[in-house]
Amino acid sequence: MNKKTLVLGASLKEQRYSNIAIHRLMKYGHDVKAFGLREGEVVGVTIDTDLIDYKDIDTVTLYLNPNRQEDYYDYVIGLNPNRVIFNPGTENPEFYKLLSENNIEYEVACTLVLLGTNQY
Repeated sequence: MNKKTLVLGASLKEQRYSNIAIHRLMKYGHDVKAFGLREGEVVGVTIDTDLIDYKDIDTVTLYLNPNRQEDYYDYVIGLNPNRVIFNPGTENPEFYKLLSENNIEYEVACTLVLLGTNQY
């Protein structure tokens, strides 16, 4: 099942987990959008540097540390995704609370593991 996913904190660097996640999400047939600090492209996915009001985002997968997430709280909530995945190192109880208050599910998990174990 295709789950339109926004990778928030996308990187052009191949060794970064956000970059690997874009590759794997594409491999598994998901529609991928990406936001990062540097414009570019990863396996055909454009990394946007402007906050775009994407429609029908199922999942936002975070690759930003908690201190950097605060600037994106309203943006993520405004997208109204079905869920937000907090990858290792992105755990943020303050954001969990805001998401819950807005009826958005969240998972503290690893996108790569979820994909690899068919739980995405």
